[in-house]
Amino acid sequence: MADPPREETIPAIKACQESGIKIVMITGDHPITAKAIAKELGILEEGKFDEVMTGVELEKLSPQELAEKVERVAVYARVSPEHKLKIIAAWQSRGNVVAMTGDGVNDAPALKQASIGVSMGKDGTEVAKQASSMILADDNFATIVSAVEEGRAIFANLRRTIQYLLSGNLAEILIMHGAALAGWPSPLAPIHLLWINLVTDGFPSLALAAEPVPKHILKNKTPSSKTFFDKNFYHDLAFIGGISSVMALAVYGYTLHTSDAMTAKTYVFSLLVFEELLRALACRSEEKTFFQMGVFSNLYLLLAVLIPMCFQFFLHHSSYFLEIFKVKNLSWATCFIMIGLAMIPVTCIEVRKMVRQRKKKK
Repeated sequence: MADPPREETIPAIKACQESGIKIVMITGDHPITAKAIAKELGILEEGKFDEVMTGVELEKLSPQELAEKVERVAVYARVSPEHKLKIIAAWQSRGNVVAMTGDGVNDAPALKQASIGVSMGKDGTEVAKQASSMILADDNFATIVSAVEEGRAIFANLRRTIQYLLSGNLAEILIMHGAALAGWPSPLAPIHLLWINLVTDGFPSLALAAEPVPKHILKNKTPSSKTFFDKNFYHDLAFIGGISSVMALAVYGYTLHTSDAMTAKTYVFSLLVFEELLRALACRSEEKTFFQMGVFSNLYLLLAVLIPMCFQFFLHHSSYFLEIFKVKNLSWATCFIMIGLAMIPVTCIEVRKMVRQRKKKK
């Protein structure tokens, strides 16, 4: 690829290394020259990723032997186009996603075989562009790093949005089954479930998907393609869904014994709406609390939470909607009590994050 300014390239290489991305130099230059340039750019990691291999040495290795050594070799010198295919295959055999950059006709086969082929937009040949998955318009390596950063932000936003939606649905399922096992009447009518999904799964999930890119996103290791959702995802999903359902069932069971069934249903209905809306604020990050993220750093999410909450207040004070939803009128004081109860699961989630932060520091 074209030689970008080194003041841009060196920080970009360092950012890649911090994010878990390994950069391999493949060149036709002499091994000593190639190693000196790689060392100056910061590609070599002493003792871990610092070996240099020539094309002649590579030819002597079987695919299995190359796969065993590939994660220690940072520079390949005096190589041919066929060698590039072997290097890519060796990395892929170890379950890695491989991106390959190139600009010439000889790079086309390697660009095609790589998981992501990146050709040069300015100096690249038409053959290389056709064989690649992505064309780098400015021929600058730092642009690739920016693209990786944006991609990880999209991945994180999708992950947290899916977790938010699934945990809410899991809570609803557990509430319905928990009430049935306890021999209680159904706590939620079909129209209640439709309304909950409408106001909590709509705008809040869209706002979560539009979360701004955090500065530290490159330092977060993205799970591999084999474990798209790692165990932490499932643990958080079960924790959030479980604590939300336990809270709702506790309120429902208590109200059934102290009041009538319609009042109990009204409380659970209102509690779930408030709880899921407030939980959207806690789902902005798996590591940082809502206040650490910044209260006003995502105004779309604030509006997506506050507007449905106003709808819920209006629903409990409109005779027309009370008749449709078969619920009781709730005083303002009771509505705020429901909000206070809804804060309990959200607070537990935030406290869990702070405990994780302390463990990481230790």
